[in-house]
Amino acid sequence: MKEIAVLGSTGSIGTQTLDVIRAHSDLFHAQVLCAHKSVEKLLAQAEEFHPSAIVITDEEAGRKFKDLYHGAAEVIIGGQGLTEAAVREDVDLVLVAVVGIAGLAPTLAAIGAEKELALANKETLVAGGSLVLAEARKHHVLIRPVDSEHSAIFQCMLGQDRKHIHKLLLTASGGPFRGKTREELKKVTLADAMKHPTWNMGMKVTLDSATMFNKGLEVIEAHWLFGVDYDDIEVIVQPQSLIHSMVEYDDGSIMAQIGNPDMRLPIQFALTYPERLPSPSGQYVNWRDIASIIIEKPDLDVFRSLKMAYEAGKEGGSAGTAFNAANEEAIRAFIAGKLSFLSIYDVVEETLSRFISGPVRSYEDIMEADRMARNLARNEIERISLC
Repeated sequence: MKEIAVLGSTGSIGTQTLDVIRAHSDLFHAQVLCAHKSVEKLLAQAEEFHPSAIVITDEEAGRKFKDLYHGAAEVIIGGQGLTEAAVREDVDLVLVAVVGIAGLAPTLAAIGAEKELALANKETLVAGGSLVLAEARKHHVLIRPVDSEHSAIFQCMLGQDRKHIHKLLLTASGGPFRGKTREELKKVTLADAMKHPTWNMGMKVTLDSATMFNKGLEVIEAHWLFGVDYDDIEVIVQPQSLIHSMVEYDDGSIMAQIGNPDMRLPIQFALTYPERLPSPSGQYVNWRDIASIIIEKPDLDVFRSLKMAYEAGKEGGSAGTAFNAANEEAIRAFIAGKLSFLSIYDVVEETLSRFISGPVRSYEDIMEADRMARNLARNEIERISLC
């Protein structure tokens, strides 16, 4: 029985992880459940899965949860609970599915404790890739990617020699605004941006998909996970979300991972690696219903996020931290109605132009860079909102 700590159990990835655990209760147990403030969801999960510990990071929500919960699990309130969950002796595998830079500390803690690690939090590698990878090498921890694209690349590289990689082909669905012009995006609403055509995801990831900042984050994540130069990572649009990514080798061969758009597949493979289990949905690609596979180039003029991601990644140091922090602040402001959709790009671009990148030698370096970038982003958001 593999004991799993699910960090972010009430979010989209977390609930689908619990679907996999529920389907294979003879193999997995949710030993720790962690959430931010979704009290009702967490209560229902605790009643079903009987964890040994429950973490709720929001103080007010934690007090409410404690008043309502009558089970036997230890209840830990506060952000430090994520790190505590990641190092528990009764946990074998840590799945990090919390949103944003909050995933960095527990990821580093899990690596330091030499736990099996399944990573669904791309911001951790974007903000602190050099530190995280150095720690993973030091402790001999394999980072199992949960993002569908990075899981696809990981699977396409199994049994292959990395030195023969010519290029990574990172696929994007194109999101809800594929094919739109900048003029058409001027009046986009939050509701419009949340209508993803193929994937059912949490709010932050869905909005990042709409802006294609999600793909920019994934380019930087792929660089760190697979040690491939930015010039050898290409983004292509595959709107059916059937090809989850590809690896081209130096002999001209291309290996693709293809499957239905169901996040439970990469989640399940991260939990079972190197073994495979039957399809979590029980469904398979029906080739008779597919007339053709569509491949397009992304529009870099409309979706400026990709250009910014490559620039930040190539600059190195703490530039990736700034890219992530500015995007998080801009998305938060868009959700709050303080920014237009197109202004998200402006905030990140201006933040990066003012941010001075420095070396990343420690967790503290990352968090200081994150703080500085957020301040720059908030100032720009304030300036735009007053115009």
